[in-house]
Amino acid sequence: MKKWLVGGVLLAVVLGMVAYVVAGPYLAIHGIRTALAEQDTAKLERHVDFPALRVNLRAQVEDYLARKAGPEVSSNLFGAAALSIANQVLGRGVDTLVTPMGIAAVLQGRATWKRAIGETVGGDTYAPPVPAEPLKEAEHHYESLSRFTATVHDENGEPVVFVITRQGLRWRLTDIRLPL
Repeated sequence: MKKWLVGGVLLAVVLGMVAYVVAGPYLAIHGIRTALAEQDTAKLERHVDFPALRVNLRAQVEDYLARKAGPEVSSNLFGAAALSIANQVLGRGVDTLVTPMGIAAVLQGRATWKRAIGETVGGDTYAPPVPAEPLKEAEHHYESLSRFTATVHDENGEPVVFVITRQGLRWRLTDIRLPL
C-alpha cells in the first residue's frame, strides 16, 4: 500500500513539473503582458533576460548596418571608420534602451502619447492608457524543448519573432528577431 502511495505522489510531482515546463512559455507571455499593462519593470525583469536580449538585438542591428553599408564601404578606410562609429552609436542606443529603465522610459512616453491622443480606458483624459499588448495575436510554436517562439506581424506584414528560452525551469524572453 505504501509503495502505491509513494509511486502516486512521485508520478503527480513529475506530471506537475512537466505541465509547468510545457506551460512555462505561456506563463512568461502572460507575465510580460501583465507587466507591460501595469508598467511594472521589476515584474518585467522576471520574464525578460535583458543581458541576452541586449546582445542579440545589438548583433542584429550591427549585422543590418554592415549589410546596408556593403563591402565597398567596409574596404574603404573612411567608410570603415564611419561604420565603426555608427556601430558604436547604435550599439549604445540598444544597450540603453534594452534595460528595465529604458523600457520604463518607453512605456512612460507611450502612456503620455496615448493620453494625448485619447487612447485611454474609457476615453477619459485622466484614465490609464490602453495597455500595450505586443504578443496579443501571436502565433506560438515550440522549436525545441527549451526554445519557444511567438510571432507577430508588423503593419507591413513582416514577422517579428519573440524567442523565449527555458533557463532551468523558468522561461524568459531572450531574443526578438526583427524584420531588418
